[in-house]
Amino acid sequence: MEAHLTRHIASDEPRVMVVDGSKVVRRLIEQVLKADLPGVTVLACESGAEAKQQLEAGVVDFVTTALRLPDMDGLELAQHIREHAPQAYIPIVVVSGDVQERLIARTLSDAVTDYFDKSLGFTALAAFIRGYVRPESNVTGEVLYVEDSRVVALATRRMMEKHGLTVLHVVSVEDALALLETAKAQGKVPGADIVLTDVNLKGELTGGDLLERIRNEYGYGKGQLPVLVMTGDDNPKNQAVLIRQGANDLVEKPIEERLLITKLLFQLRVGQHSRALLLAETA
Repeated sequence: MEAHLTRHIASDEPRVMVVDGSKVVRRLIEQVLKADLPGVTVLACESGAEAKQQLEAGVVDFVTTALRLPDMDGLELAQHIREHAPQAYIPIVVVSGDVQERLIARTLSDAVTDYFDKSLGFTALAAFIRGYVRPESNVTGEVLYVEDSRVVALATRRMMEKHGLTVLHVVSVEDALALLETAKAQGKVPGADIVLTDVNLKGELTGGDLLERIRNEYGYGKGQLPVLVMTGDDNPKNQAVLIRQGANDLVEKPIEERLLITKLLFQLRVGQHSRALLLAETA
C-alpha cells in the first residue's frame, strides 16, 4: 500500500470516488469530472460495499457520496472511510438535494467534510471537487475579512493571499459596514466579492449582526454577496442560527487551510455566476 501511495502522489493524477445508487447520476458526474479535470480517474461505485472494496484497492483523493445508498447510509460509509483510509485525510462530500435543511439542522457527522447542493448542477460539482484535488494557482476575488485577533488575522490572511485572493481586513463589524456603505455610495455594489467574518468581535456588533445587515438592510442575497462565517462554537443550535441569519456556510475554528480556501473559491464562483445573471437580466 505504501508503494502504491508513493507512485500515486508522484503522478499527480487525482482519483475521485463517486458513490451513488443511480447509474445515470454516476455517469453524469464522471463525464463532467473528466471534462473539467484532465487525467482524473473516476471510481464509480453503486453501493457502499463496492466503495469499500475500491478503498482497499488503492488511494483515493476525494469521495462524493449520496446520502441514501442501496446497502447503507452515506454517513455510515463516510465514517468507515475515516476509520480505514490509508492516507491521513480524504475530503468526503455528501451530494444532496436538501442541503439547506441539513445545514440548518447541522446533522452532518464529523466524518463528512462538506455538503454540496445537487440543485447547483454537476458542472458546479466538478469545479467544487477541483478546488480540493487541484486548487487553482491564480484566483481573482476580493474578500472582506472581519477578524479582531491580529495573530489569527495574519495567519488567515496569508492563507488567502497565497492563493491569489485580495484581502480587505477590518477588525470590527462597524468598519466592515463602513466599507460596504462607501462601495454602495460609489455604485460599486456589493463592494467585495465575498465576506469572511468571525462571530465574536470587538465592538457592539457581532458577526451575526453583520449577516443581518447584509441580508436585510442592504438586501444582498446569498448569491449577490456570499458570506462565510468562522466559528469556534460547535453547538448545532448556535450554528443553525447563523445559517438562518443568512450565512452561505460555516468554517469551524481552528481553521484548516484547504477547507477554507475550497469553500471560499466555491462561494466566489457562485457569487460571480449569480451577479452575471443579475446583470444579464437588468441589461
